Amino acid sequence: MKVDTGIAANDRSDIAEGLSRVLADTYTLYLKTHNYHWNVTGPQFRSLHLMFEEQYQELWAATDEIAERIRALGAYAPGTYAEFSKLTSLQEDNSVPSADQMVKNLVKGHEQVVKTARDLFKEADEADDEVTADLMVQRMQASEKNAWMLHSLLE
Repeated sequence: MKVDTGIAANDRSDIAEGLSRVLADTYTLYLKTHNYHWNVTGPQFRSLHLMFEEQYQELWAATDEIAERIRALGAYAPGTYAEFSKLTSLQEDNSVPSADQMVKNLVKGHEQVVKTARDLFKEADEADDEVTADLMVQRMQASEKNAWMLHSLLE
């Protein structure tokens, strides 16, 4: 059945592609954060372990919202590691980094999610897709806050 919500088909397609990139970045950051939660060591273990848990839970919930928005626009959401690895702009780790490096990596990851979401926000706003624009504002708010909290640990 054809989607007819007032957003042009080509705009819906472009926005769904952008959402797929945001989903891939968010899911990759979720995996990285969950990995760090499991493997962090050192004097800050307890506080980082708990902070990483809070953040990966928020990221996990966000992936569902983003994927459901893609579906509401009439496209299929990517859902495999192969698809995410092609779409994401984040780098995976080849080893378990130190606790400080984990924090630095997550700051960079959250900042990248903000950039990816900001790019899509502009596109959604131009297409009068307020729902996607609002979703991108939520992503930017959450990732900016998480980046700030993590960055504060490094000062």
